[in-house]
Order: sequence, then C-alpha cells, then structure tokens
Amino acid sequence: MATHQHGNYPPVSITNTVCVYPKPSRPHKLLPLSNLDRQCPMLMYLVFFYKPSHSHTQYPSLGSVFNCLKSGLEETFSAWYPAAGRLRANPSDGKLDLWCNNGGAILVEAVTQVKISELGDLSQYNEFFEGLVFKPVCSDNFSEMPLLVAQVTRFGCGGYSVGVGTSHSLFDGPASFNFLSAWAANTPMSGNIRGHEQQHKPVHERGTLLLGHFQTQKGKGIARTLQNSNPMMMVAAIAHLYQLIKQAAMDLDGKFAKRTQLISEAGCPNQENFALKTLHLSAAMIENFRRKISSASRTGISCSSFEVVAAHLWKARTKALGLKNERLVCLQFAVDTRNKLVPPLPKNFSGNAYVLASVALTAAELEEESHEAIVEKIREAKNSISNNYVQAYINALESSQATLPPLKELTIVSDWTRMPFHRVKFLNQEAAYASPLVPPLPQVAYFMQSPTESGGIDMRIGLHPQIFNAFCHYFLTNFQ
Repeated sequence: MATHQHGNYPPVSITNTVCVYPKPSRPHKLLPLSNLDRQCPMLMYLVFFYKPSHSHTQYPSLGSVFNCLKSGLEETFSAWYPAAGRLRANPSDGKLDLWCNNGGAILVEAVTQVKISELGDLSQYNEFFEGLVFKPVCSDNFSEMPLLVAQVTRFGCGGYSVGVGTSHSLFDGPASFNFLSAWAANTPMSGNIRGHEQQHKPVHERGTLLLGHFQTQKGKGIARTLQNSNPMMMVAAIAHLYQLIKQAAMDLDGKFAKRTQLISEAGCPNQENFALKTLHLSAAMIENFRRKISSASRTGISCSSFEVVAAHLWKARTKALGLKNERLVCLQFAVDTRNKLVPPLPKNFSGNAYVLASVALTAAELEEESHEAIVEKIREAKNSISNNYVQAYINALESSQATLPPLKELTIVSDWTRMPFHRVKFLNQEAAYASPLVPPLPQVAYFMQSPTESGGIDMRIGLHPQIFNAFCHYFLTNFQ
C-alpha cells in the first residue's frame, strides 16, 4: 500500500489502482493537434472537495464511489475518446499529435484519517492537496504517459475529494469543464442526470486551428499577409514578450556566470520561490469599484468585472515589485477564440482555443494612468483578437519554442469565471471547493467563481514572499 505524507497531517494511503478503458473499444485514430495544443503538454490538476452531509443521507462506501466513477468514465469515453489516448511525435516533423488508441486512464482509490475541516480554508493552497492527486512517474517515453488520471480519497470525517489531472494538450478550460461535467453526469450516483455527453457531444477535430488550414483559404488574403510579414511581430503578445526578453538580456553585464544563471533559471523555474495566495473579492467590492471607475470616466465607460480586477491587479503587482520608471511592464490575458475565427469553431469544440492578448507600458506610465484608461486598453487588446490575429499567433508558434526566462515584469491572467468547476457533481452535490494545484507558471493569476457568493471572485496568484505583503496592501487597500 503506497502512502504519501505532507506536513504534519496523517498520510494518504492508496488502496487500489486500475486502468479505465473505453467501453466499447473504439477504432484507433490519429488526431492532429494544433500549435495551441502543443504549448503545454502537461497534466493540470484540480481537486474537488465534498464535505460530509449533515443530513441523514450519507455518501456511499469508498468502494461504491470508486466503482461508480469507473463505470461513469467508461461511458464518458464513448464521446470523449481522445482522453483515453496518448501523445506521440509525428515521425515527419517531431511535433506532438494525439493517438486515440484506447490506452486508458488511471483511476486510484485512497484513504486518509484527516478530516476536511482540519484543512481550514479550502480556497487557500495547502501542500497536503498534492497527495490527493495521482502523479504518474515520468517516463523517458512520453507516449506511455496517460492523458487523464484521477484519485478519489475518503477522509476520516466521511467526506471525499476527487483529484483529476488532464493533459493541457487535450482540453482548454471550457472543454475541461464540459468533460468533467459529462463524467459526473454519467456517474451512476443516485439523482444524477444521465446523458450529458449526448446533449453536449464534443467536437475533437482541430479544424481551422490547424496550421495548414488558412493556407488553403482563397480570397481572404491571410496567407499572403503572413508570407510578407513577420508573424511574431503581427501578434502583440509575442512581440511584447520579445521586448521583455530583450530587456532582461540587457540587464546582464556580459559575464558568463550570469548568462549561465539566466539559462539555468529559464530551464528550471524555482516554484518554491512562489507562495500561492487566494484573495476573496465580494460582489459588492467589485460593483463599488466598477461604479467608481465609471463615474471617473468622461465617457461613462461601462466595464466588466474581469476588466476592473485585471487592471487593478496589474497596477498593484507592478507597484509592489518597485520597478524603475523606465522598465517595460506587460499584462497578458487569455482570450477564447471560439467565436473570433471565420467560420467560428463548433459550439462544443474540445481542444485549446485560447490565445493571449497583451498590453504594454512603462512602469511610470502604468502608475500614472487611471484605472479607466487601463480598462480601455484591456478592452482594445481584447477586441484586437481577430481571425487574422489567431492565425498569425498559430503561425508564430511554428518557430522553435524555448523556455521563457523569469520575467517579473510580466503579469498573466487566466479567467475561469465562466467555468464554475465547483458545480461538478461527482457525488450528487456541488463541491465545497474546486482547488487548482500549482500550475506550470505559478505566478499566473486565476480568476475563479466564488462557490459561496454569486458575482464574487476568488483570485489565486503566486507571489514572491518578498512582495507578498506589499501586494496585498496595494491590492486590497485600494480596492475598497
């Protein structure tokens, strides 16, 4: 029996591990991936917490829950079959594609004597959460690695967690939410509504996002435009990244030791230098701040919750860093392109469809600009995401990819507020909380729906300890 122990908590003990396959098996199929899918072929983890019921109705036994999740996943694979596949390198160019080969997913059963109440505020990251997910041993042959892993853990109080890891090459946020919702709906717990996957049948073919698609389009000029231009400079997000990298390189004094240090840091970013913090923004706080910005605007600008929080986050984080006035600073945020492409992607597209929009200023300009001016720049960047932008973005990713060096001047935001993961009912009720684990870039800020207040936002962000207090002060004090 394998065990995992984190901190002073009792261990988590694995009691059963199985491989779950599609039923019935499907014909093998190669699914070409887009460059958006290939950016981050890593497992992304979410842990769903289900507290023990206060009513007389108790959760089923661990074995029963495990078997229900297993049979539900087998059924879900009938429509979401790529999740049971494996990544493999295309022999012609070495790029990753998806081999739908019924390779299966890993499902793990575990127990712990810890009570969920002993974990405190579930919205705050806890190292103990890392023991609530299954992490496959890295293999030299990545084509053997599962693209989906899950672990159900029964707590000493009778509550459960379901920790799920999905490859980012499979799904982006909305697709992941749809997959998890389909699995939960197909899990034969009492009261669940079956057939979610039939109502929302996913579309897995990458279609217009494949590199060669736009090159075959006639009369739209996109191929000719890309041939005569540098696609990296056509994409604001990538152009701004190059400016930040150039700025970081100029900081070096040319000594070999410092260059070696930069390369080392780029290859192995030290996640231990970041502390994950979740800040709770109530609906009232957000609405008051929106009104303050609108009243200060000459045009009576109406702004979204995302725009005001992102603008304030950028200003507060940059100020906490204490950067020199002339430093270039950049805000980048993910934009869903499903309705930006011509023609639009299918409604239930299951792949990665997000690109980054970008705004860049000097630190002095950002400090001097009003919140309403920053909101307007965010809106302009969002509206700049067009069919041409997306195709240029995909084309730019065709260049050799290198790991980015640490860029403290870069603020990145991922908006999850339209993906209410806490509503995924694996155990016939909403989760008390759905907590993401440490992401590949821990400094990314995630905006998540509050499970306890409509309109509220939980903002999870990774911060260096030396700016932690300053950031919280600038962000919360000025957000009132």
